[in-house]
Amino acid sequence: MSTAHHPVASTGWTGWVRFAGVILIINGVFSGLQGLVALTGPDTYYLSTPGTLYIFDAKGWGWWNIAIGAGLILTAVALFSGATWARIVAVVVAGVSAVVQLMLIPQQPWWSFIVIAVDVLIIFAIIAHGEELKAEKAPPSGNP
Repeated sequence: MSTAHHPVASTGWTGWVRFAGVILIINGVFSGLQGLVALTGPDTYYLSTPGTLYIFDAKGWGWWNIAIGAGLILTAVALFSGATWARIVAVVVAGVSAVVQLMLIPQQPWWSFIVIAVDVLIIFAIIAHGEELKAEKAPPSGNP
């Protein structure tokens, strides 16, 4: 018995999946640049809050940002090819971004709402239409 393969029709939502990939690349580049600045800059990072002073090691933070940036760029490239693992990672990254923006609503309400809305659109596009991007990249089959 054979299984019938139903071709996936491409819709305009694949543009949102590509948008998610571009956003991941931009975020990865910015994260990598932040890491490079931390590695070439001072050895410590000071954060002063009322009544306390926090001192962080900038080198470890820099390497962490470089690793995250490389991971985001790799995920974006794989997302363009329709890789399933990249869609999962992209949804997780967009979900974490939305949760972080929830915490920032008191400080930047309009920006937070805009980023949350874009994150929700990205998550929807990847979950509902990520398979279409993979189908676009697949070579046409010879069987009718």
